[in-house]
Amino acid sequence: CIVARPADGDLKAYAATFFPKAGLVDLEALARCLGDPDPAVRDGFAFTLWSEGLRGRHLSATQMRQALALLNEMADGPDDAEGFRRPFAALALSEVARADRIEAYLTEVELHELAATGALNLRGVSDYRGFTPGEGWRHGVAHGSDLALQLALNPRLTRADADLLLGAIAAQVAPGASPYYHHGEPSRLARPVLFLAKRADIDDAAWAAWFKTLHPDSGARWKDPYSGDAGLAAIHNTTAFASAIYISAAETQDLQIKRLAPLAVELLKALP
Repeated sequence: CIVARPADGDLKAYAATFFPKAGLVDLEALARCLGDPDPAVRDGFAFTLWSEGLRGRHLSATQMRQALALLNEMADGPDDAEGFRRPFAALALSEVARADRIEAYLTEVELHELAATGALNLRGVSDYRGFTPGEGWRHGVAHGSDLALQLALNPRLTRADADLLLGAIAAQVAPGASPYYHHGEPSRLARPVLFLAKRADIDDAAWAAWFKTLHPDSGARWKDPYSGDAGLAAIHNTTAFASAIYISAAETQDLQIKRLAPLAVELLKALP
């Protein structure tokens, strides 16, 4: 990472001076810092500076689109050897999506493209490392879910975009290659689902059909799930996801979200 960092670590004040002067080269350099193997640079500096810049509204409209293009390319592209670039691009994109939710600046086409990027990124996660001592966070599933959450909260999101996100979330609830989730991934996956449930254009039948896709299938890991880690991880991860949905849906007063509670119970009962 070649972007100069403030000696005192005051990134909020630094953002107010960095972004108004930053050109495309500066933004490209900052984006590259998101893949830095040093967690203090990647997470403590680069992502935090992106967040402060966007939340503090220090980026111009031109810079916002430059940031979107840079981060989309990183989130869509191959990961670096250490596996940090794609998940942190998704996390930075969640801030871009949040900025548009607070004050819309993306066109309908750009918002759709961001939803497609987010869905593709989340569905494509195959590195399931969360936190690694000495290396920090990768957390691809959780970071992809954070982007899905900010999109789910956006009232301009179309039903087609919502379906893209739900498909990606379903793919990561209990993927065949995943270990036992233990860094909060199921609850992070559940959050965008709960907010998508507030949509009036996804009816009860559609939700029932979506939850059915999470039920055990005829795959080898479900035939004798207690005989090996593949089946045990699938049970563990699906249970954690369904429980996260049920706890939130059962406790809320929002009737749109509450309708997910019996579907989560049905999913739990379907597990071996």
